[in-house]
Amino acid sequence: MRRYALCCFASGVLGAMVAVYWQNGGPIATVDAQEPARNPYVAPGVAMRTVREPHPERMANEELTAEERVNIAVYERVNRSVVNINTKVRTEAFFILEVPTEGMGSGSILDKSGHILTNYHVVEGAKEIEVSLFNGHSCRAQLLGADPNSDLAVLKIEAAAEMLYPVTIGESGHLKVGQRVFAIGNPFGQERSLTTGIISSLNRTLPIRNHVRLHSIIQIDAAINPGNSGGPLLDSQGRLIGMNTAIASRTGQSTGVGFAIPASTISLFVPQLIEKGRVIRPEAGISRVYETEHGLLVAGLVPGGPAETAGLRGPQVRREKRKQGPFTYESTLVDRSAADLIVGVDGRPITTADQFLSVIESKQPGDLVTIVVMRQGHEATVQLRLAESK
Repeated sequence: MRRYALCCFASGVLGAMVAVYWQNGGPIATVDAQEPARNPYVAPGVAMRTVREPHPERMANEELTAEERVNIAVYERVNRSVVNINTKVRTEAFFILEVPTEGMGSGSILDKSGHILTNYHVVEGAKEIEVSLFNGHSCRAQLLGADPNSDLAVLKIEAAAEMLYPVTIGESGHLKVGQRVFAIGNPFGQERSLTTGIISSLNRTLPIRNHVRLHSIIQIDAAINPGNSGGPLLDSQGRLIGMNTAIASRTGQSTGVGFAIPASTISLFVPQLIEKGRVIRPEAGISRVYETEHGLLVAGLVPGGPAETAGLRGPQVRREKRKQGPFTYESTLVDRSAADLIVGVDGRPITTADQFLSVIESKQPGDLVTIVVMRQGHEATVQLRLAESK
């Protein structure tokens, strides 16, 4: 009985000592410990439970949805490739004074040499152009090349190569309606802002200036506002598939209908803007047409141009003189029935001027095109070699 009482007493004392030891900060294994302390009260070879605190960044990533991870990856990959463009345009005011007005837009870095892609309307008429990079560094830019008819412009800046992060140019020929897209730009001067959306439609036509229309335009519902013009439209891999250009709005702010110039147009024209400062287009030598239900009626030809040389016919002009008393009157009669009616080009039916221009602009100067016309009730074929536009 006495022995049993001594054992109980010893057990109680030992338990109290262990409790005090752990309360005063006994050894706890941690993630960062190089050699965990051994607990003298645990037999050798018996594993202890390790307390691991979760890493905050790892916890944050695990809580993100798959869609959020894509959004973040696209932004982190491309945001340093987007620049803020500020312009100063001098306009005439009272008397002979000039008043400077400011504009803003976005752009994409094309290469380590400092070439910047943007819209022509962003820098049109600018006397001063300033480009701001992702790190806040600002520098003057010069307009290297521009093409008003495609609303494209290339700027050149002098900056250290390590500050330039070129965007990757993708393909726009296989885009699908419903495909997810991302827009990065500087709306209202808020630098490198990201918005997301989908492709709403493809192959839109966008009127821009002097009856000129842009073709193969991408329609998107991602929010773009003033200041987004010239910024990149990206796919889920962060590749540039277009350049944000315009919105359909009565207020000048986003209504969910935006338009972007496709990467195919950019890839075709930008090398020419860098090398020659302008886009060299093919010229058919037809100065004017009338749209009819059955095709394009030729209304005017450029004298000595490709169309006239190939034998395409316009309206016949006859001058007649008639005498009335002592006076002689001369009149001019235009016979449009003698003009050719264009109904096809290179196997494609043609009923509008946009269709005709779309085919011609896809060619190069020197290319031979086959034009099908109706001539006085009969079908005829004309082989026309395109010239270089002036």
